[in-house]
Amino acid sequence: MDPVGVAAAPDAGPGPAWRTKCPWGAPNTTSISCSLADVMSEQLAKELQLEEENAAFPEVVAVAEGPFITGENVDTSSDLMLAQMLQMEFDREYDAQLRREEKKINGDSKVSISFENYRKVHPYDSDSSEDEVDWQDTRHDPYRADKPTTTPRKGFIGKGKDITTKHDEVVCGRKNTARMENFAPEFQVGDGIGMDLKLSNQVFNALKQHAYSEERRSARLHEKKEHSTAEKAVDPKTRLLLYKMVNAGMLETITGCISTGKESVVFHAYGGNTTEDKVIPPECAIKVFKTTLNEFKNRDKYIKDDYRFKDRFSKLNPRKIIRMWAEKEMHNLTRMQNAGIPCPQVVILKKHVLVMSFIGQDQVPAPKLKDVTLSSEDMKKAYYQVLNMMQQLYKECNLVHADLSEYNMLWHDGKVWLIDVSQSVEPTHPHGLEFLFRDCRNVSQFFQKGGVAEALKERELFNAVSGLNITADNEVDFQEEIEALEKMNEDHVQNHGKKLSMFSSDGDPPIYDE
Repeated sequence: MDPVGVAAAPDAGPGPAWRTKCPWGAPNTTSISCSLADVMSEQLAKELQLEEENAAFPEVVAVAEGPFITGENVDTSSDLMLAQMLQMEFDREYDAQLRREEKKINGDSKVSISFENYRKVHPYDSDSSEDEVDWQDTRHDPYRADKPTTTPRKGFIGKGKDITTKHDEVVCGRKNTARMENFAPEFQVGDGIGMDLKLSNQVFNALKQHAYSEERRSARLHEKKEHSTAEKAVDPKTRLLLYKMVNAGMLETITGCISTGKESVVFHAYGGNTTEDKVIPPECAIKVFKTTLNEFKNRDKYIKDDYRFKDRFSKLNPRKIIRMWAEKEMHNLTRMQNAGIPCPQVVILKKHVLVMSFIGQDQVPAPKLKDVTLSSEDMKKAYYQVLNMMQQLYKECNLVHADLSEYNMLWHDGKVWLIDVSQSVEPTHPHGLEFLFRDCRNVSQFFQKGGVAEALKERELFNAVSGLNITADNEVDFQEEIEALEKMNEDHVQNHGKKLSMFSSDGDPPIYDE
């Protein structure tokens, strides 16, 4: 029998599976034939490395790499150029490795880390833009000479006529130009690239002082913006108070600013829901007292010597005086309202924000008495009404307006309304009668100019309002008697601790009516 046929006989017919495939047999592998030159090829090694990297990190975005710079398009005869080319290639490989590490560490996490600060930015990379490299990032200083000359210890260089000291005008000018870079960033000095700038000491010192002043002014403006109420605007704390009033339903909406002054800003608002204990008018005026003390330096005498707040004045922080100023206006308005004097109705007081009823209609405030044109009859009617209100204010409310003029009186619904009573004081104030005499002068001069023939003079008006009978021939003696009465009253208050007035009066002042 042929041995070949015998060996092939078991495979010819069907049989068990373990006989057809032996587990201990050698695997049938298909080998790829390649030459020794292919194995040693650098290109093949690079391709195999890329296949392994792509298999390990399939989602990594391929790094945009340009063709390797060879000697075909670049002159490689210079060793410096070869070094730059090798460094660029190394930087690209290093950046690609950093990107793969970022992807591996971050994964699908929402919080990721970055190796951006560790990446290489080569100055000779062709992909980088020249605009991204600022001259300040380099070591070249345009203000410094290419070959800087050092001044020796003796303080000068050269000999004879060519001697140059450290006080040389050119040297000092270039140094001053370079020192401008030390100014604050807000102070724009320019770059001066390509210019041989020279600043004298006088100019440099003036610029330095100006930069210092601008820096301090900027700091003050920033502080004022954050901590004080600016014109036609409010600071964050005041804005929060207004938001709370709107959210609480007290106010429906705040429309805008209607008036500005030295001490306050007034806004218009529509009233909200009326509760059982508080009636909110349909239109409201929000008076926001400015939280800066600049305008209150000359106004502390109105509240410092007021016996209602005298004990509290010295115990408070100066900034809290403004809250007391708002509280003072609220109490004065309440007195006037109880006496029936036309004035805004107080709704609520929150710190330095006072909400009152709006004198006007449909967001249009009532005009001031100085801005309205009245007929002779209306002007006469307004005069007698103001005279009656001054007497009521003095007798029934026990107050002196202290700033009464045509600027603080409104004309609405055919009558005069008094506003701005935050500075109003009692007649027992050390300067109460002086304030009253000033109010009488303002009112008398306004209505006399307005053509009211019945308008009393200032001294007669003072006696009519206060009920005092001061008989003086001239204004100087009249004011001296007023000061004597104030002194007498102040001594009485200090000795007895009472607010009783010691003014001699002939009785109640006569009520003037038309």
